Amino acid sequence: MSTLLSLTGRNCLKYGDNSFYITVSTSAQRFHSTFIKEINLVRQIVIVEDETAIRENYMDMLFQQGYQVTGCQNRIEAQQLFRQALPDLVILDIGLEDEIEAGFDLCRQLRQQSETLAIIFLTARDNDFDTISGLRLGADDYLTKDISLPHLSARIAALFRRMDILKQPALESDQPILIGDLSINLERLELYWKTILIDLSLTEFWMLYSLARHPGHVRSRDQLMQDASTVVDDSTITSHIKRIRKKFMAVNSDFNCIETIYGAGYRWRCH
Repeated sequence: MSTLLSLTGRNCLKYGDNSFYITVSTSAQRFHSTFIKEINLVRQIVIVEDETAIRENYMDMLFQQGYQVTGCQNRIEAQQLFRQALPDLVILDIGLEDEIEAGFDLCRQLRQQSETLAIIFLTARDNDFDTISGLRLGADDYLTKDISLPHLSARIAALFRRMDILKQPALESDQPILIGDLSINLERLELYWKTILIDLSLTEFWMLYSLARHPGHVRSRDQLMQDASTVVDDSTITSHIKRIRKKFMAVNSDFNCIETIYGAGYRWRCH
């Protein structure tokens, strides 16, 4: 069987019937060898970054980790690519060329296309306002460019693990849902932490379930209210979360699985 690898246009490599947009440079050779070995096995990642050296550095690292990686340098290129198909993960910078908030615009559009697509902001902008804005738009994580490459790789792998958990088939109604040390029985409305029953109110139970069934995802106060079928003010939600934490800490003093994302909500950080 013959193999065809050819250039079909600007920043595009074609392998058989498949086209992949990449930055054509020395990365192309690494792409070829990796792609030949793992054509149907790797996860697809798109990096939207306007600085060529930075983009290729991230791409090279992820190629070496076994991912299939595509690079885009601006919003228009990314939109053209996303109209064809969505990858498993999109890594976004915020400012792209002369558009200072292009990454935010892309995140908003991607969330409209898919509620489950993994999105990470990777940017030099490290202020609280931008962080909260990115998470509110639906990003799964917000990282700054001073992060080390091994740390970035670990965060990506952790995000994919959480995605795999969410894709697991539904269990029988009386069978507990296991999320790390957490066991949830929806039929009996019982919740155990490391085999110890946690005595939660119904509202607390459904709020905790809302957090735990989306590990790593930020849940806003409105989402927690909706999932708990209640309407209360923000301070009441805060009080519920404090009580939930207190009940877990009564059986495990080191419990820290509920993370506060100031201005955005809360997320379950253990899996």
